[in-house]
Amino acid sequence: MKTEAVYEETCQVVVVGAGHAGCEAALACARLGLDTILFTMSIDSIALMPCNPNIGGTSKGHLVREIDALGGEMGKNIDRTFIQSKMLNASKGPAVHSLRAQADKAAYSCSMRQVLENTDHLAIVQGEVTEILTEGRQVTGVKTYSGALYSARAVILCTGTYLRARCIYGSVSNATGPNGLQAANHLTDSLKALGISMYRFKTGTPARIDRRSIDFSKMEEQLGDERVIPFSFTTDPESVQKEQVSCWLTYTNERTHEIIRKNLDRSPLYSGVIEGTGPRYCPSIEDKVVRFADKSRHQVFIEPEGLSTNEMYVGGMSSSLPEDVQHQMYSSVAGLEHVRIVRNAYAIEYDCIDPRQLLPTLELRKISGLFSGGQFNGSSGYEEAAAQGLLAGINAAMKLLGKEQIILDRSQAYLGVLVDDLVTKENREPYRMMTSRAEYRLLLRQDNADLRLTKLGYQVGLISEERYQELLKKERQIAEEIKRVEHMNLGTSSQVQEVLIQAGSTPLTSGSTLAELIRRPELSYELLAPLDPERPVLARGVAEQVNIHIKYEGYIRRQEKQVEQFKKLEQKRIPADLSYEEVPSLRTEARQKLELYRPVSIGQASRISGVSPADVSVLLVYLESRRRGVTGKELGEAQ
Repeated sequence: MKTEAVYEETCQVVVVGAGHAGCEAALACARLGLDTILFTMSIDSIALMPCNPNIGGTSKGHLVREIDALGGEMGKNIDRTFIQSKMLNASKGPAVHSLRAQADKAAYSCSMRQVLENTDHLAIVQGEVTEILTEGRQVTGVKTYSGALYSARAVILCTGTYLRARCIYGSVSNATGPNGLQAANHLTDSLKALGISMYRFKTGTPARIDRRSIDFSKMEEQLGDERVIPFSFTTDPESVQKEQVSCWLTYTNERTHEIIRKNLDRSPLYSGVIEGTGPRYCPSIEDKVVRFADKSRHQVFIEPEGLSTNEMYVGGMSSSLPEDVQHQMYSSVAGLEHVRIVRNAYAIEYDCIDPRQLLPTLELRKISGLFSGGQFNGSSGYEEAAAQGLLAGINAAMKLLGKEQIILDRSQAYLGVLVDDLVTKENREPYRMMTSRAEYRLLLRQDNADLRLTKLGYQVGLISEERYQELLKKERQIAEEIKRVEHMNLGTSSQVQEVLIQAGSTPLTSGSTLAELIRRPELSYELLAPLDPERPVLARGVAEQVNIHIKYEGYIRRQEKQVEQFKKLEQKRIPADLSYEEVPSLRTEARQKLELYRPVSIGQASRISGVSPADVSVLLVYLESRRRGVTGKELGEAQ
């Protein structure tokens, strides 16, 4: 009997998964001219938001701005589809300002799909990838569940939470991905066969409820900003000034907590049914009640899922408790007494890799041409996923185009911090980005992401010439205006004194420069405009940079000096072929950890747990002796 031939196709890049990481990876490769195929379990789930209906937030907003600065799509897409926008931490310093926008989930997915479908060199295929094909240590393509073969020179894995996914609440356990979508049940075996180490992680999501069953009069209304600031540096600010929807704040209470405590034995989190490790920084409501037993209430945010649906997201109350307990628990909250649950809360378990197997380029050490990004790398969050997907896509393209791949270090971007933490630290839970993780956060502000990264995006090829020239113009204007303000002298005229008094500032007793006044905490570049009649007309972003640079100049210079020291260690490269067995005087633990992680620089080596400052000194001495031609044996004898 004649066997039907298996379908075969050849492309340059295959991207597995069309979530936030997969979309950015596929767009980057296609926009750089590589024929790319994007696989998804369901075309209807492209850029799906299975959990919270928002983009950005504390530290995450920084990542979205960095994605945009490098030429990614997430910032533009949320600007097109947001329904409420707010700048978080606006009363604090600029280092922690973070933009956050509520999304219309359906519109966000639809808009991203339209972008993908209309991008040259990019094709979308609905199907399950079940096997990674290799020859030796080189990836050659993928095989699908139907048996079709797709040859490719690079493969980017962005499987999200779909690998062997299992959704659980109470005694109910379904072998599905998020939102009841089909899980990917076969690829894990192929990865393990390639010698890739896997983790089992979990995350959770709260219930979705019917707007019509909510009593908003018992809640606090949460409004968006009066003046909306877009995520993308290319979005016209006027285009995002529109009517916004409201979110709402309520609280759990002692009755809520008592219901949870009485039913902990029925929670799969506490009964052992759930095997995966969840994120500490995004706990379920059960975890909150147990871990913070002294708290009498917890915040609950009621957020709309979109303009065309009555579904509302119950932020702060993710759970895996049984269905009957969920009804009791949610209805005990003020304003939710008569709540109708549309979708039950659930926990989801899934397979992901140990990211320590990755190079800082997000390429697997063991297999050339195999890259990965997103929750598959053991992280959590849409923004963390998209940022990794973009970096993986850029580096896969650079590899195929014969160009230098990019590595972002901790002083360049939050994305650099994110990747460095993933590949050098043991993460036994889903990794979440936080401002506290960034040592140089005063330099890595969301407002200057374009100044930090757009030149790199231009060098890669994802930023247009027009946008690059606009950046250069912005840099010139900032430098010129700072210089002008620093040399603009003000006397003690009545106008000066009046402006200062109205702003709650101390009047001058002698002359001052405009810059010296800007440095006063209660004053700013904008507030002092009446004293500056010759001020040029500048874009908001330029004026913002002038104000921040002048006001925080001393702190910025101090951090820049710290970065100089950091760079010295980052620039000391470690040869890829170095055998740590040949390095004399290294402690056994350090030797083992260095062999495991294979750091690319001394700086990276110094951040590996188990590698002490003394080990770093030994390594520095050895590298210098190797450069001079002294063997490890000779060095050992000399020591």
